[in-house]
Formats: sequence, structure tokens, C-alpha cells
Amino acid sequence: MRILIADDEPKMGLILASRLEEDGYFVKSVTSGADALEEIVNGYDLLITDLKMLDMDGIELMRRAKGILPELPVILMTAFAGVDTAVAAIKGGAEDYIVKPFALDEMAMLVSKVISSQRLREEVLFRRNASSENLSIVGDSEAMNCVMDMVDKVARSEATVLILGETGTGKELVARAIHGRSPRANGPFIPINCASLSESLLESELFGHEKGAFTGAHRAKPGRFELADGGTLFLDEIGEIPLGIQAKLLRALQDSVIYRVGGINPIKVDIRLLAATNRDLQRAMDDGDFRKDLFYRIAVFPIEIPPLSERREDVPALARYFLRKAGYSAGISKKAIDVLSIARWRGNIRELFNVLERATILAVGKIIEPKHFPPLEDISRGTVDRPETLEDMERAALVDAIRKCGGNKTKAAKKLGITRRMVYSRMKKLDISEDDIGL
Repeated sequence: MRILIADDEPKMGLILASRLEEDGYFVKSVTSGADALEEIVNGYDLLITDLKMLDMDGIELMRRAKGILPELPVILMTAFAGVDTAVAAIKGGAEDYIVKPFALDEMAMLVSKVISSQRLREEVLFRRNASSENLSIVGDSEAMNCVMDMVDKVARSEATVLILGETGTGKELVARAIHGRSPRANGPFIPINCASLSESLLESELFGHEKGAFTGAHRAKPGRFELADGGTLFLDEIGEIPLGIQAKLLRALQDSVIYRVGGINPIKVDIRLLAATNRDLQRAMDDGDFRKDLFYRIAVFPIEIPPLSERREDVPALARYFLRKAGYSAGISKKAIDVLSIARWRGNIRELFNVLERATILAVGKIIEPKHFPPLEDISRGTVDRPETLEDMERAALVDAIRKCGGNKTKAAKKLGITRRMVYSRMKKLDISEDDIGL
């Protein structure tokens, strides 16, 4: 957390900064409103300002600072206590105010309260906007009961958890369940998909950047580590992180300190790390694509989520759950449930939900029957007229893009909206060779 103090009494600013630094905050003190406005663009989580300063008062500074950072919480310090002062402060957008002289510990408690309130608002907003938050872990199979038993046990600890499983098995939902059952449940849950960003963007997203750190960095920006302070950071697809960033990630986890891109000031962070991957990290280590020291740091408590094919008894509950969430009240026939229960589901729960969403459209408000499903791979036959799993479609799309780009992986990546590294990673996972591309 970064705190900016504005007080035209330099001694007061330095004493207050020294006390707040003891609580692990990065604190900078300036002696005028103008200096505060010049500094605020570097990105701060809290502004503490004196009400009376020579160049501008605290109310004016607050107004102008919020023009730069609209969500910035502000604490006003004043020697002029009274109802009018309180009303002016709160109407102006202050989070709270404190009367001079005050004990340093009193200010430290107020800062903690304000920052906790800010985190809670951010978490509520995030939960409101996160579509995956509308989903729950569904299933009473022995396999899922085992997973949830491990979730309950590890949630109460601070151990780093590595969640393993195929694409579409619900790894993020398990991570959210761990966070929700942990002592950090009131703190933020901040996810990031490491496979969806280029190396430079991923570094900035993780650690943040300072103003001017690179072209286009017009103002400072906190990274996911800072946003997750006091809560949980979830690194999805951690196996896709480039080696250069793996080293910085390991250092951050060991020291609980990060440096923004282009920054020199250490920022202390208090996070619990949860990570997930569908890659074989042991093989990645053998190939030199994943650091062994990072692996042993994140794999303190591995949890493996079984594929849907190993928990078929959960399919009926999952299907009915999806239809309830989709608001489809017409229902589904027993025969249709039986068909769903014996399919292979190579795309796991995500594929099941896609099939059901398609069925709700075709059924047009009537009971869903097997005729509303696309051809599904039957476990008893092991064949299908025309498989249309997510893996099949991904393989076809990747091969087609590389062919259309004449074998150029960089152009294919741009065409697909992914990174070049992801192209090679997906080719490896889907077992696509150059002969398959046929150029």
C-alpha cells in the first residue's frame, strides 16, 4: 500500500511517515498541495493531508487529487475541530478526518480502517463484475468430496496451493472456495490468467509500473500483487509464465516485496498465493521451461481436480444447476440426462455447459431432449460421427490459422489474439506436429 502525506510542517510529515512505515506501508511526505498533485500521478492508495496549508487547503487538494484518481480515499488532518469542519470534509469526499494533536497509533488505526474499507469496496465491485462468481462447485461424488475435504483443510492455513486439472474442470472455482473459507475471506481475491498476456504486459500486470516506465505509461498503475494485499492472488495457467518473470515472481514470494516496472522503491505486500495449471510442470522443468525452485515454492499443497469423465455421477446435478442459473424453467428429460451422463466430456464442465446452453436455444422453452444436443462422444462406443469438443475445435482453429499464415507462428498468434508462446504451448499440448500443418 502506498500512502502520500501532505503537510507544510516537514517534521510532522516525517514523524507520521516513520510510524506508518512500521506497519509495512510505502509512505512519501511532501510539504505543499502543489507537490502532492505532482506526486499523486505516480499512483497512491491513500492521501493524508492537512486542512490548512499555505498554497491550498486540504479540501481543494482533495478535490483536485480525486480529479486524477477518482477512487482515492482521503484522510484530513485538522486543528480546527467542529461540526462545520466535519461536514465540509465528508461532503468534499473525505473518507474520515482526525483532529490535531493526535497519537500516532490513533492515526495508524484510522489508516488501517480506511484501507480495509477500500479493499472491501473493491472486492464487492469485483464480485459484482466477475461472471465466474455466479458459479458454484457442484457435485457429491467421492472424487469431489475428496477435493472439498482438502479445500477445507488447507483453507485455514497460509500454505501456497497448486491446483492441477484439465481445462474446464473448475480450477478457479476451487481457488475461490479456498479464499472464501480462509481467514483472508474479507480481503480481495485477485485473479490473473498468465497465458493471456505477453511477457512485458504480464510483468506490468503482476507488479505494476511507474509513470514513464515505458511508452504509453502516462501514469503509475498498481499491479495485481498490490491489489491483492491482505487477500489472495490467484495465478491461473502459471505454467505459461516466461522464465524471466518466473525469477521475479520467486523473489517476490520469498521476500514479500515487489518493485514496480521502472520503480526503485520496494513495496511490501501481504498476499496468499494460489496457482493453477493444466500443464505437466515436471515435464516443463525437465525441458527447462519452468524453474524448479519456483515449483517447490508454489507446490506446497497440490490439489488435483478430477476430469468430468471420472465423476459422471455429478453430471445430473451439474446439468440441473446450469439450467437453474440460466433461468430455464422447462426442465430436462431423464433420457437427456442419461445421454449427458455417458458422454466423454473431453472439454469437461465447460463443454457440458456449452452443450446445455445450445440446447436451451434449440428447445425454445420446452423440455430439453437428446435431439437438442450435438453429436456427443459415447463412452460405450468410444467414437462419434463428428466430434465437436472444445479440444477438437481448438486444434482445428490453431492448425487453420498457422496454415493461413504460411507456417508463421507469430502471425498466427496475432490472428488468434494470443501470444507466440501460447501457440507453441498449445501445439505441444494438442500434439500438433509440423506434418499435421502440412506446409
